[in-house]
Amino acid sequence: MTRFAFKIEYHGAPFSGWQRQLNEPSVQRAIEVALEKIVVGSHVVIVAGRTDSGVHALGQVAHCDLETTLSPHRLMAAMNYHLRPNPIAILDCAPVADDWHARFSAIERRYLYRILMRRSPATLSRGLVWQVRKRLDIVAMQKAAKYLVGYHDFTTFRSSTCQADSPLRTLDALHIEAVTGLAGDELHIHAKARSFLHKQVRSLVGTLERVGAGAWLPEDARTALEAHDRSACGPVSPPTGLYLAQVRYLADPFDMNNRGSE
Repeated sequence: MTRFAFKIEYHGAPFSGWQRQLNEPSVQRAIEVALEKIVVGSHVVIVAGRTDSGVHALGQVAHCDLETTLSPHRLMAAMNYHLRPNPIAILDCAPVADDWHARFSAIERRYLYRILMRRSPATLSRGLVWQVRKRLDIVAMQKAAKYLVGYHDFTTFRSSTCQADSPLRTLDALHIEAVTGLAGDELHIHAKARSFLHKQVRSLVGTLERVGAGAWLPEDARTALEAHDRSACGPVSPPTGLYLAQVRYLADPFDMNNRGSE
Protein backbone atom coordinates (compact mmCIF):
# COMPACT_ATOMS: atom_id res chain seq x y z
CA MET A 1 0.00 0.00 0.00
CA THR A 2 1.38 3.38 -1.03
CA ARG A 3 0.17 6.81 0.02
CA PHE A 4 0.06 9.21 -2.93
CA ALA A 5 -0.20 12.99 -2.83
CA PHE A 6 -2.03 14.76 -5.64
CA LYS A 7 -1.92 18.37 -6.78
CA ILE A 8 -5.29 19.22 -8.28
CA GLU A 9 -6.73 21.97 -10.46
CA TYR A 10 -10.45 22.35 -11.08
CA HIS A 11 -13.19 24.66 -12.28
CA GLY A 12 -15.74 24.70 -9.49
CA ALA A 13 -18.84 25.72 -11.42
CA PRO A 14 -20.28 22.22 -12.10
CA PHE A 15 -19.75 20.99 -8.55
CA SER A 16 -21.45 21.33 -5.18
CA GLY A 17 -17.99 21.81 -3.72
CA TRP A 18 -15.16 19.47 -2.83
CA GLN A 19 -16.95 17.23 -0.36
CA ARG A 20 -18.83 14.15 -1.49
CA GLN A 21 -22.60 14.71 -1.20
CA LEU A 22 -25.63 12.54 -1.80
CA ASN A 23 -27.16 13.15 -5.26
CA GLU A 24 -24.91 16.17 -5.90
CA PRO A 25 -21.76 16.29 -8.09
CA SER A 26 -18.57 16.92 -6.14
CA VAL A 27 -14.86 17.10 -6.92
CA GLN A 28 -14.09 14.43 -4.32
CA ARG A 29 -16.54 11.96 -5.79
CA ALA A 30 -15.32 12.55 -9.35
CA ILE A 31 -11.73 11.77 -8.31
CA GLU A 32 -12.74 8.72 -6.28
CA VAL A 33 -14.74 7.33 -9.21
CA ALA A 34 -11.72 7.83 -11.49
CA LEU A 35 -9.51 5.96 -9.02
CA GLU A 36 -12.00 3.08 -8.84
CA LYS A 37 -11.51 2.58 -12.58
CA ILE A 38 -7.74 2.31 -12.09
CA VAL A 39 -7.35 0.44 -8.81
CA VAL A 40 -9.98 -2.13 -7.82
CA GLY A 41 -12.00 -1.22 -4.74
CA SER A 42 -13.42 1.90 -3.16
CA HIS A 43 -11.14 4.77 -2.19
CA VAL A 44 -11.35 7.81 0.07
CA VAL A 45 -9.45 10.93 -0.98
CA ILE A 46 -8.43 13.24 1.87
CA VAL A 47 -8.03 16.92 1.03
CA ALA A 48 -6.15 19.88 2.47
CA GLY A 49 -9.20 22.15 2.55
CA ARG A 50 -12.79 21.67 1.47
CA THR A 51 -13.99 24.25 -1.03
CA ASP A 52 -17.60 25.43 -1.36
CA SER A 53 -19.86 25.16 -4.37
CA GLY A 54 -18.51 27.16 -7.31
CA VAL A 55 -15.05 27.74 -5.81
CA HIS A 56 -12.05 26.86 -8.00
CA ALA A 57 -8.60 25.44 -7.30
CA LEU A 58 -5.20 26.07 -8.83
CA GLY A 59 -3.22 23.92 -6.43
CA GLN A 60 -5.48 21.88 -4.18
CA VAL A 61 -3.65 19.02 -2.45
CA ALA A 62 -5.08 15.64 -1.46
CA HIS A 63 -3.87 12.15 -0.63
CA CYS A 64 -5.08 8.58 -0.99
CA ASP A 65 -3.73 5.13 -0.06
CA LEU A 66 -3.59 2.81 -3.07
CA GLU A 67 -2.49 -0.76 -3.72
CA THR A 68 -0.89 -0.29 -7.13
CA THR A 69 2.38 -0.84 -8.99
CA LEU A 70 1.78 2.13 -11.28
CA SER A 71 4.42 4.82 -11.20
CA PRO A 72 3.22 8.29 -10.12
CA HIS A 73 3.51 9.48 -13.72
CA ARG A 74 1.32 6.66 -15.07
CA LEU A 75 -1.15 7.00 -12.21
CA MET A 76 -1.53 10.71 -12.93
CA ALA A 77 -2.05 10.05 -16.65
CA ALA A 78 -4.66 7.38 -15.92
CA MET A 79 -6.52 9.63 -13.49
CA ASN A 80 -6.64 12.49 -15.99
CA TYR A 81 -7.96 10.09 -18.62
CA HIS A 82 -10.77 8.81 -16.41
CA LEU A 83 -11.64 12.25 -15.05
CA ARG A 84 -12.76 13.41 -18.49
CA PRO A 85 -14.97 15.31 -19.23
CA ASN A 86 -14.97 16.81 -15.71
CA PRO A 87 -13.09 20.13 -15.52
CA ILE A 88 -10.55 18.58 -13.14
CA ALA A 89 -6.84 18.02 -13.76
CA ILE A 90 -4.25 16.18 -11.72
CA LEU A 91 -1.19 18.41 -12.07
CA ASP A 92 1.24 16.27 -10.09
CA CYS A 93 1.40 13.00 -8.21
CA ALA A 94 4.00 11.77 -5.73
CA PRO A 95 4.47 8.97 -3.19
CA VAL A 96 4.67 10.24 0.38
CA ALA A 97 5.34 8.81 3.82
CA ASP A 98 2.58 6.80 5.48
CA ASP A 99 2.16 9.45 8.18
CA TRP A 100 2.02 12.38 5.72
CA HIS A 101 -1.43 13.98 5.68
CA ALA A 102 -2.75 16.44 3.11
CA ARG A 103 -4.71 18.37 5.72
CA PHE A 104 -2.82 18.01 8.99
CA SER A 105 0.69 18.26 7.51
CA ALA A 106 -0.13 21.58 5.81
CA ILE A 107 1.53 24.66 7.27
CA GLU A 108 -0.05 27.32 5.03
CA ARG A 109 -2.93 27.85 2.65
CA ARG A 110 -3.10 30.61 0.07
CA TYR A 111 -6.21 31.89 -1.64
CA LEU A 112 -6.65 34.18 -4.63
CA TYR A 113 -9.77 36.22 -5.31
CA ARG A 114 -10.30 37.86 -8.70
CA ILE A 115 -12.51 40.94 -9.17
CA LEU A 116 -13.10 42.11 -12.76
CA MET A 117 -13.91 45.81 -13.07
CA ARG A 118 -15.79 46.62 -16.27
CA ARG A 119 -19.30 47.49 -17.41
CA SER A 120 -19.52 45.11 -20.37
CA PRO A 121 -20.55 41.55 -19.51
CA ALA A 122 -17.77 39.10 -18.81
CA THR A 123 -17.47 36.50 -21.55
CA LEU A 124 -14.16 34.65 -21.53
CA SER A 125 -13.85 35.03 -17.76
CA ARG A 126 -17.49 34.35 -16.98
CA GLY A 127 -17.78 32.15 -13.92
CA LEU A 128 -14.12 32.76 -13.04
CA VAL A 129 -14.33 36.27 -11.56
CA TRP A 130 -16.60 38.51 -9.56
CA GLN A 131 -17.57 41.28 -11.94
CA VAL A 132 -18.26 44.75 -10.57
CA ARG A 133 -19.32 47.56 -12.86
CA LYS A 134 -17.37 50.44 -11.30
CA ARG A 135 -13.73 50.94 -10.48
CA LEU A 136 -12.78 50.19 -6.91
CA ASP A 137 -10.39 52.32 -4.86
CA ILE A 138 -7.46 49.98 -4.32
CA VAL A 139 -5.68 52.39 -1.96
CA ALA A 140 -8.68 52.48 0.39
CA MET A 141 -8.97 48.69 0.20
CA GLN A 142 -5.30 48.27 1.08
CA LYS A 143 -5.76 50.52 4.12
CA ALA A 144 -8.73 48.45 5.25
CA ALA A 145 -6.86 45.19 4.71
CA LYS A 146 -4.14 46.26 7.17
CA TYR A 147 -6.69 46.26 10.00
CA LEU A 148 -7.58 42.64 9.25
CA VAL A 149 -4.09 41.11 9.17
CA GLY A 150 -2.82 39.42 12.32
CA TYR A 151 -4.20 37.33 15.16
CA HIS A 152 -7.87 38.17 15.73
CA ASP A 153 -11.27 36.88 16.69
CA PHE A 154 -12.80 36.55 13.19
CA THR A 155 -16.38 35.88 14.33
CA THR A 156 -17.58 38.69 12.05
CA PHE A 157 -15.94 37.06 9.04
CA ARG A 158 -17.00 33.45 9.38
CA SER A 159 -20.16 31.65 8.33
CA SER A 160 -22.86 31.17 10.94
CA THR A 161 -22.62 27.45 10.14
CA CYS A 162 -18.83 27.31 10.61
CA GLN A 163 -17.91 24.22 12.63
CA ALA A 164 -14.49 25.39 13.83
CA ASP A 165 -14.03 25.20 17.59
CA SER A 166 -12.67 28.73 17.80
CA PRO A 167 -12.99 31.94 15.72
CA LEU A 168 -9.40 32.86 16.60
CA ARG A 169 -7.09 32.78 13.61
CA THR A 170 -3.88 34.43 12.40
CA LEU A 171 -4.24 36.02 8.98
CA ASP A 172 -0.64 36.27 7.79
CA ALA A 173 -1.29 38.37 4.69
CA LEU A 174 -4.13 40.12 2.87
CA HIS A 175 -2.65 41.80 -0.19
CA ILE A 176 -4.41 43.53 -3.08
CA GLU A 177 -2.85 44.17 -6.46
CA ALA A 178 -4.11 45.71 -9.71
CA VAL A 179 -3.75 43.50 -12.78
CA THR A 180 -4.53 44.30 -16.39
CA GLY A 181 -5.59 41.18 -18.24
CA LEU A 182 -7.14 40.30 -21.58
CA ALA A 183 -10.64 40.77 -20.18
CA GLY A 184 -9.90 44.15 -18.59
CA ASP A 185 -8.73 45.55 -15.29
CA GLU A 186 -8.81 43.21 -12.33
CA LEU A 187 -8.04 43.37 -8.65
CA HIS A 188 -6.38 40.27 -7.23
CA ILE A 189 -6.75 39.75 -3.49
CA HIS A 190 -4.26 37.32 -1.95
CA ALA A 191 -4.95 35.83 1.48
CA LYS A 192 -2.44 33.68 3.38
CA ALA A 193 -2.86 31.78 6.65
CA ARG A 194 -2.23 28.41 8.22
CA SER A 195 -5.97 27.78 8.21
CA PHE A 196 -9.17 29.65 7.44
CA LEU A 197 -12.68 29.66 8.83
CA HIS A 198 -15.67 28.72 6.69
CA LYS A 199 -16.35 31.51 4.17
CA GLN A 200 -13.72 33.71 5.82
CA VAL A 201 -12.01 34.78 2.58
CA ARG A 202 -15.27 35.57 0.79
CA SER A 203 -16.44 37.54 3.83
CA LEU A 204 -13.23 39.55 3.94
CA VAL A 205 -13.42 40.25 0.20
CA GLY A 206 -17.04 41.37 0.46
CA THR A 207 -16.10 43.89 3.14
CA LEU A 208 -13.10 45.14 1.16
CA GLU A 209 -15.33 45.64 -1.89
CA ARG A 210 -17.61 47.90 0.16
CA VAL A 211 -14.57 49.98 1.08
CA GLY A 212 -13.37 50.09 -2.52
CA ALA A 213 -16.82 51.14 -3.72
CA GLY A 214 -16.88 54.04 -1.25
CA ALA A 215 -19.78 52.66 0.79
CA TRP A 216 -17.48 52.07 3.78
CA LEU A 217 -14.45 53.90 5.11
CA PRO A 218 -11.28 51.84 5.61
CA GLU A 219 -11.73 52.19 9.38
CA ASP A 220 -15.14 50.55 9.12
CA ALA A 221 -13.38 47.25 8.42
CA ARG A 222 -11.71 47.49 11.83
CA THR A 223 -15.05 48.33 13.45
CA ALA A 224 -16.61 45.29 11.84
CA LEU A 225 -13.76 43.05 13.00
CA GLU A 226 -13.97 44.31 16.58
CA ALA A 227 -17.73 43.82 16.69
CA HIS A 228 -17.30 40.03 16.79
CA ASP A 229 -20.74 39.90 15.20
CA ARG A 230 -21.60 38.21 11.90
CA SER A 231 -24.19 40.89 11.12
CA ALA A 232 -21.41 43.51 11.04
CA CYS A 233 -19.80 41.86 8.00
CA GLY A 234 -20.21 43.29 4.52
CA PRO A 235 -22.04 41.22 1.89
CA VAL A 236 -20.29 37.90 1.27
CA SER A 237 -18.62 37.90 -2.15
CA PRO A 238 -19.72 35.24 -4.68
CA PRO A 239 -17.77 31.98 -5.00
CA THR A 240 -16.97 32.51 -8.69
CA GLY A 241 -13.90 34.66 -8.03
CA LEU A 242 -12.31 32.47 -5.36
CA TYR A 243 -9.41 30.06 -5.95
CA LEU A 244 -7.52 27.82 -3.55
CA ALA A 245 -4.17 28.78 -5.00
CA GLN A 246 -1.59 26.84 -2.99
CA VAL A 247 -1.09 24.57 -0.01
CA ARG A 248 2.39 24.59 1.56
CA TYR A 249 4.22 21.94 3.59
CA LEU A 250 7.53 21.84 5.46
CA ALA A 251 8.85 19.75 2.57
CA ASP A 252 7.16 20.04 -0.80
CA PRO A 253 5.85 16.54 -1.60
CA PHE A 254 6.07 17.33 -5.30
CA ASP A 255 9.69 18.48 -5.22
CA MET A 256 11.78 15.94 -7.10
CA ASN A 257 14.50 16.30 -4.46
CA ASN A 258 12.12 14.94 -1.82
CA ARG A 259 10.90 11.95 -3.80
CA GLY A 260 12.02 8.39 -3.62
CA SER A 261 12.67 6.38 -6.74
CA GLU A 262 9.75 5.72 -9.03
